[in-house]
Amino acid sequence: MDFLTIVQIADSALRLATPLLFACLAGLFSERAGIFDIGLEGKILVSAFMAAAIASVTGSVWMGLLCGVFASISFSAVHGVASITFRGNQLISGVALNFLASGLTVLAAQAWFSQGGRTPPLMGKGRFPPIELPFALGKSDAEAAGVPLRVLIDQANPIQQVYSEFISGHTILVYVALLMVPLSWFILFRTRFGLRLRAVGENPAAVDTAGVSVIKLRYASMAIAGTLCGLSGVYLATGLGAGFIKEMSAGRGYIALAALIFAKWKPVPALGATFLFGLLEAIANRYQNIDLGGIVIPVQFMQALPYILTVVILAGFVGKSVAPKAGGQPYVKER
Repeated sequence: MDFLTIVQIADSALRLATPLLFACLAGLFSERAGIFDIGLEGKILVSAFMAAAIASVTGSVWMGLLCGVFASISFSAVHGVASITFRGNQLISGVALNFLASGLTVLAAQAWFSQGGRTPPLMGKGRFPPIELPFALGKSDAEAAGVPLRVLIDQANPIQQVYSEFISGHTILVYVALLMVPLSWFILFRTRFGLRLRAVGENPAAVDTAGVSVIKLRYASMAIAGTLCGLSGVYLATGLGAGFIKEMSAGRGYIALAALIFAKWKPVPALGATFLFGLLEAIANRYQNIDLGGIVIPVQFMQALPYILTVVILAGFVGKSVAPKAGGQPYVKER
């Protein structure tokens, strides 16, 4: 395996990790405020459908983005009403939203487009185009050199290969996801809002005693989680893919929750955890069968690797990672 191949696998891993990173950060904000959000999967799915459907109808990916994020926030609001206002079981509410999204998206897609529960393929302005950063090797450089772009990159030095293949050429939502990591860290650990949000997840009674509304903070966390989950679904349908298909979230909401536990509810480790999942999927996509000195690993095992890692993480890290103390507990104001 040469250096360029490693860079290309890392590039694919980053693309595949982006929807996981958005969802993981969404879970980070909600769970830091004491709301367990197992409904990440449903919000990703409903936002992916709305983004693809609206982008297909209007021809504008930005309209798709707005509608996709709005759909996710709406689902997040339902979860908030059920678990914050009515103090229902948060896990049951999240599972119910997942089932609702799974059936509703297929039903709506079939009624709207009559294509077997999918949307028409997105093209042109219906998708987010890749962004070519300054000084990265592109088609114009290949035309000037008179060789194919792949040959030009193969002949470039390692630094140029990393810059052109791994750093440049992603859609805007990939860069937004990476930017959200330090921004989330700053909000949670360097602002008054973040301090109060974390305190709500640890000791909501103390926050309430200080005169700060626990309800408002938890709803704010759900709004942030809905927005980030919406971006995850939008990227899935209009950046990583080219339209909506049935169950296209493929368990990414659950994998994001496992990555969140692995990252111990911290933004920067969340980036590493989601990139690890993306790397496993990228390797599985690139190498259908891997020969380890006479032992051939079948493609089915490679495709199952991210889900196997999810089970391993949940089995090995749930007891070691300390979740917010008030997580999953509805708050009842003392009189």
